[in-house]
Amino acid sequence: MTQPVTHPVARSPFPYLVAVFCAVFLISNITAQKGVEIGPLVTDGAFFLFPLSYVIGDVLAEVYGFKAARRAVFTGFGIALLAIASFYIAIWLPAASFYDMQDTFSAVLGLLPQIVAASLAGYVVGQLLNAWVLQEMKNRMGHGNLWARLIGSTVVGEFADTLLFCSIAATVIGIDSWQAFVNYVAVGFLWKTLLEVVLLPITYPTIAAVRRAEERVSAETA
Repeated sequence: MTQPVTHPVARSPFPYLVAVFCAVFLISNITAQKGVEIGPLVTDGAFFLFPLSYVIGDVLAEVYGFKAARRAVFTGFGIALLAIASFYIAIWLPAASFYDMQDTFSAVLGLLPQIVAASLAGYVVGQLLNAWVLQEMKNRMGHGNLWARLIGSTVVGEFADTLLFCSIAATVIGIDSWQAFVNYVAVGFLWKTLLEVVLLPITYPTIAAVRRAEERVSAETA
């Protein structure tokens, strides 16, 4: 009898990074529906998690290049579309006679079209700009000045992401004046950029660790 053929799985950290990257985006899509007001600051329920996607995006773009980062972005986009379609199908399906939480279920998972459009548009444009700017700065500056590439790409990507999301979703999340709009964009942009700076001591060794892991995989498969 012939033995079944199996293929070894490479020990590359790339699929794990993409999995976390997509999970962060998917979870943020749901939590961003809630408008959050902390004192005079107006933001959304994804403010504490979503910036992590840019940190992971930086790692992907720095180690694997723009094309690999773009693949991760579109993978996340596809997973988000699948999740949204699944949410709507589950809401549409008739509830069992013993299930009395249909309204709550619909309220939590029934993502509003404006939120969906805002989130997907901001995510794709922001993440692609983040990866592209990082790669272009690397091409021009070489491998040095990593901190400048990480912060510079985040400034461009996060600003585009925040501006697009807020412009499309403002009325849904309760922003009803130019003052609130500017507040939301400024707070979101500054917070995400600041978090990138704060996390640099983690981003640096993460990039180095991923590079070492890829070098080991390359050596083992050579």
